[in-house]
Amino acid sequence: MYHRLTMTIIALGGFLALGACNHTADPGAAAASGKYATDIRWTSYGIPHVKAADWGSLGYGFAYATAQDAVCVIAKELVLMDGEMSRYFGTNDKNRADDIFHKVLLQPQRLTAYGASQSDGAMEFSDGYIAGYNRFLRDNRGQLPASCNDVPWVRQMVADDVAKLSIGVGIRYGLGRLSQEMAAAAPPQPGEVSTALLDTDFDAPRGYGSNAVALGRAVTDSGRGILFGNPHYPWSGPSRFHLIHTTIPGELDVMGVSLLSTSRIVIGFNSDVAWSHTVSTALRATLYQLQLNPQNPLQYRYGDGYRDIEARQVSVASIADNGELTHSQHTVYFSHFGPLVESKALPWNATIAYAIRDANLENTRTADTYDALNKARNTAEVEAAISRQGVSWTNTVAADKEGNAFYADISVTPNVDAELLTRCQLKPEAVPARAIVLDGSRAECEWRNDARSAIPGVLPAQEMPRLHRDDYVANSNNSYWLSNPQQPLEGYSPIIGDERTARSLRTRAGLTFIGEKLNGGRKMTPADMQAMIYTHRNYGAELLLDDLLVLCSQQQTSVVLEEASVDIAPSCNTLRGWDRRNTVDSRGGHLWREFWRGARQLDNVFATPFDANDPVHTPNGLAITEAQVREGLLQALAQAQHTLQQANIALDAPLGEIQYTEINGQRVAIPGGEGWAGMWSMIIAQLEKDTGYSPIIHGNSFMQVISWDEQGKVNPRGILAYSQSPEPDSPHSMDMTRLYSSGEWIDLPFTEAEINTDPNLVSLTLSE
Repeated sequence: MYHRLTMTIIALGGFLALGACNHTADPGAAAASGKYATDIRWTSYGIPHVKAADWGSLGYGFAYATAQDAVCVIAKELVLMDGEMSRYFGTNDKNRADDIFHKVLLQPQRLTAYGASQSDGAMEFSDGYIAGYNRFLRDNRGQLPASCNDVPWVRQMVADDVAKLSIGVGIRYGLGRLSQEMAAAAPPQPGEVSTALLDTDFDAPRGYGSNAVALGRAVTDSGRGILFGNPHYPWSGPSRFHLIHTTIPGELDVMGVSLLSTSRIVIGFNSDVAWSHTVSTALRATLYQLQLNPQNPLQYRYGDGYRDIEARQVSVASIADNGELTHSQHTVYFSHFGPLVESKALPWNATIAYAIRDANLENTRTADTYDALNKARNTAEVEAAISRQGVSWTNTVAADKEGNAFYADISVTPNVDAELLTRCQLKPEAVPARAIVLDGSRAECEWRNDARSAIPGVLPAQEMPRLHRDDYVANSNNSYWLSNPQQPLEGYSPIIGDERTARSLRTRAGLTFIGEKLNGGRKMTPADMQAMIYTHRNYGAELLLDDLLVLCSQQQTSVVLEEASVDIAPSCNTLRGWDRRNTVDSRGGHLWREFWRGARQLDNVFATPFDANDPVHTPNGLAITEAQVREGLLQALAQAQHTLQQANIALDAPLGEIQYTEINGQRVAIPGGEGWAGMWSMIIAQLEKDTGYSPIIHGNSFMQVISWDEQGKVNPRGILAYSQSPEPDSPHSMDMTRLYSSGEWIDLPFTEAEINTDPNLVSLTLSE
């Protein structure tokens, strides 16, 4: 269903502070009397369109428009980057570790070096962004959203803040995942045995994933490209997306989303090309095991000698129980690789310690890369843009109006190849192989330097996988290997990802759905791509449920669990009646989710194992003829039923009644489900007693289907599943969410005519 943009005009009051602004018709004319001038026009659903004559003024409007929806999120992110969480939000282990982490890594010399590496245009944009954010605070003093109005932690931006935000985002999913281990690292004391070491989580970070598909001219009805993008990002916090459109006439005209805490459109489209990102399997950091000097635990062997471990001091402010501000000193230890970390799996004892090196800590290329990407005119220019090496941790999938489809994992990745791993990789018993540990005592185990790389020690773009096709490419967070099953990508460094291994159910779902659409030579339309996500099919159930129902028909008796004896007949009956979808009206998808949560852990659960020569269709079937598997499946179904009954959730409840988001006491039903349970339409929420699956943690966020008609005119459709603003008191906290819930899309207003004829247009001209 296509939904034309309609809404009721809402008085925005102090949030826009219209009376404080200089209303001029032309931002270029206003620039003559001041440093910055920008026009911001808001169309329905609170989508800002920022227009300026220069990069500084564009940054000014970008920040102002983003703060309109997310000033409190940005303000809190600045507190995080400053290392001031304990001061304002209480002292606990996480806040303390975050404060130490950011204070010791975001030092003035690093920020100065970052600024020195930026282009003139990027620096102008950053300066304008800072000025625009500060202007918003001035215009709305005392009238900010309730979550941050008149609180001491909202401050104006200063010169280094954009650099802090950029570096902070880049390292969040490498070194940032071990921030508590970094804060806890300390040399062993004679006779002391630590019993409070952390349990390091080596698994991929929760909260981040994505689906993306690019279709080429050979398979589309228009003979042009179609791009479907759907990043699965958090529904709260600084990594929420924000829709925005930016224009410098004659130079830039791009629409899409930024993260609330970043200052560039990172996913989107222009009149000629569209792109999306998916989180890559490539590693951003490696660990180094240090061999310590037996006579001095603050030295480590390197080659034929020893190097000193450097101690750096930081001061962290916190609020004492009596309300007084106190300061405590903390020591962070560094090798030349990077900071030392300590946990149960990564001990610092008399003989060894561990350090971590993060490639994105030296990444200063993000602004340059995205400015080029925003201006790209075809997929070849997309490839050239991301080859500037500023994409921190994602794949890129793109399509253009000429009908090209493109995939690449050209992201900031350590230059560590298979040969170096063979020589240098260590495998401590407590560390999984996916977390690479290298021998820190040998110089030949350093990351390789390559003159072709823009960042020292990082794989050059030429050594990373990419694929140009005229049919399709896709990615759903598995490695590059099966971006198109007809042309597997192989022979790359293992640090980027695995090859010839089983793909996730979500990856296989996407490839299967595409294959079904193309069966018999049928051409695809934008509506086909929209239906792929909005039918909310559960591929896992389509593949496996029939076997479970056979098992149900063979045994309807009670299954004994540790907690209780469970008659699984109600579960079997519910699953028989389930439509194998996760729409808001579907009954049974949550039961399948809880069943597969346990069943997927069973050894040899599949009847047909993985076959690298048929990776889309294998593994498949449940091994119900195997006694151990059969018993495990029954136990998993009984446990799922028991779990839901203990949570007071009906087995056959409509999904929309138990999976929802809630703002100001109003619930909106949310379709979708877990990717590991077989959903391509992904929504993640933890089961809570009496509540169900709420709040939503992450999943479907900015969904876009960008296409071109036969004449080459761009046709952009999309939806931001959680709406523009996280603030409950915003008029745009739930409006697009309701559309998503009911299966609707909006036509994204991109041309001047579409913007100016929007029925709910609000305009603002700013100058300073």
